[in-house]
Amino acid sequence: MRIQSYIAVLVMLLPWPSFLAAGESGTVKVKKAFEGITFQRPLDLQQPAGRDDIFVVEQEGRIYRVSKKGNAWQKTLFLDLGERVSHKGNEEGLLGLAFHPGFQENGYFFLNYSAADPRRTKIVRLKYTGVDPVDAAGEELVLEFDQPYSNHNGGQILFGPDGYLYIAVGDGGSGGDPRRHGQNRRTLLGSILRIDVNRLPYAIPPDNPFAGNKSGFREEIFAYGLRNPWRFSFHPQTGALWAADVGQNKYEEIDIIVKGGNYGWNIMEGLHCFLPPYDCGKKGLILPVFEYDHSVGQSITGGYFYTRDDIPSLKNKYIYGDFVAGKIWALAYDGKKVVSNTLISKEVRFIASFGRDNAGNLYVLSFDGNIYRLGA
Repeated sequence: MRIQSYIAVLVMLLPWPSFLAAGESGTVKVKKAFEGITFQRPLDLQQPAGRDDIFVVEQEGRIYRVSKKGNAWQKTLFLDLGERVSHKGNEEGLLGLAFHPGFQENGYFFLNYSAADPRRTKIVRLKYTGVDPVDAAGEELVLEFDQPYSNHNGGQILFGPDGYLYIAVGDGGSGGDPRRHGQNRRTLLGSILRIDVNRLPYAIPPDNPFAGNKSGFREEIFAYGLRNPWRFSFHPQTGALWAADVGQNKYEEIDIIVKGGNYGWNIMEGLHCFLPPYDCGKKGLILPVFEYDHSVGQSITGGYFYTRDDIPSLKNKYIYGDFVAGKIWALAYDGKKVVSNTLISKEVRFIASFGRDNAGNLYVLSFDGNIYRLGA
């Protein structure tokens, strides 16, 4: 995510290229999901399997449990990590929440957050015993690694269909990847990681692409060559991993992540050479399935596939947005290529993240303090 000043965010963008202006759907409405409740910089929304309540992450280190009592929504403090979380940089903070697939039985959930002195990313496990709020002192360290700068932390964590924990990690920050982390498999930065957390601290899945290698490559890496993967999700039917990668100066991109894949940063930005700017050599690189340039938007926010039947125009399409442009699109993919990309909303500013509940409803998390839901 690229968090600009609010003044810059409100600057009018240039006209839309024709493919991205494929037609705004009149059948999609974006409505406040939880009337009467607001949040401070909400960044994640998750709902454990088998539960009715929804959990919302705030960047400064709090998690709230949202439930309905009668006709009114209420939020209850679930966890406060405020003293442990560093959010000095705009892109630091409590960035990701993942409930263990067996959460109903074991109570385990996992967090991705920024820590200071030294600056680093921490992946931790906590246990919910049915008492709110959870005691932060009970955190158990799973994984930590240094961050050279305050930006490009990635941050999302999700359990995949295979039961392993996937972790999005940015290139370590500054601009242009000055330390060349994106193409360096000896660092965790600039990658999607995949680990087995069923035993602490963690184990390497035996089929990870670099498991057992003799070259010093990090065995946790599932895919690499990413700049700042800002939100990823798994296709509900195929299990394919879709990730949005925030660009540098010119292009935002959407990638389908495969095991061992090299997504090109910082050789490529989108479909274009970055270093060097010409004749960079694309052999062995996996190019994005979609890109747009910075006349359209300047900070992509990845989302989810819409699988419900209540909005036929969105069925089986990938929903994503842009933090700066304040727009949401529905992208149709036929298994080989993108066949359409339709603007469906320009009503929400500061789109920081998306969420999906157990019923398949999609939520839009905004730094205006509200959470919205897509509806017919």
